[in-house]
Amino acid sequence: MLKVFREFRAFSMGGNMLDLALGFIIGAAFSKLVEAFAQNVVMDLVAALFGQPDFTSLNIRIHHSQIHIGVFFSELVSFLLLAWVLFLLVKLISAFGIGRPRVFEDRECPYCLERVPARALICKTCTQPLVDELPSLAEAQKRANEMRRRHLALPPIPVPARRREAATTSPDPD
Repeated sequence: MLKVFREFRAFSMGGNMLDLALGFIIGAAFSKLVEAFAQNVVMDLVAALFGQPDFTSLNIRIHHSQIHIGVFFSELVSFLLLAWVLFLLVKLISAFGIGRPRVFEDRECPYCLERVPARALICKTCTQPLVDELPSLAEAQKRANEMRRRHLALPPIPVPARRREAATTSPDPD
């Protein structure tokens, strides 16, 4: 039981859990910011174009029930705006080379019909070549180095002392 408690403590106080919690908090705050922009700017512009100050009052009446289509429309606009802003943020971060490189385009392997990155030379699933002529090893290394060069090098991240100590101590045999 003591071993499980130690493992839980290491997990909950470790960097991954704290990073996840921090990311969740920042994400929630960012979501509120985009939602406020959608409700107070975008929806007001849409309302000005259509002549209504607020879409939450739009309803569809079927028999004795009301379907609040305006509330759904407002939430849909908020969601689409948040997804668009996050997409642009990831593209911007990738353009600066921060984080792992992401490719948003893909294509279908003609042999196994799996989706593969657009720049792939060989299918990762069936290992069939996707180009007419594969480059030599030297050319492939040059291409890989060029792709790495496009991304900025991140500064080294200091490891906290408690994590260095945890990495050097051996696990408990219990």
